[in-house]
Amino acid sequence: MENTAKHNDIIKEYRPWGYFVVLSDEPDHKAKRITVYPDKRLSLQRHSRRSEHWVIINGRALVTMEGNEIPLKKGQSIDIPLHAAHRIKNMGPDNLTFIEIQQGEYFGEDDIERIEDDFGRIPGKES
Repeated sequence: MENTAKHNDIIKEYRPWGYFVVLSDEPDHKAKRITVYPDKRLSLQRHSRRSEHWVIINGRALVTMEGNEIPLKKGQSIDIPLHAAHRIKNMGPDNLTFIEIQQGEYFGEDDIERIEDDFGRIPGKES
């Protein structure tokens, strides 16, 4: 007899730049499938309790990390070290999709220090 678990409670969390779905949330990692709308970008941010590995699934991305701009396309990946300032922008006409694998000691959304944000989500700063 097969031991199969069916999971129908997949939740998309929407943001001004697109949305994400949590694929796995375990004590030693968290994995998300992230979709970024055309010409949108995530905030320039850093994390103090996790590193990330991004794999581009579809589209063209421009990753900014520690002031360097790195173009990525389908099948390419990048490591985001702990404390590194980073962001990703969709450079194509279609949605950008990538998988984000977080590793570290904590994976909460409150481990985001926003440095710049296109959507006014930095307390005390205007966009």
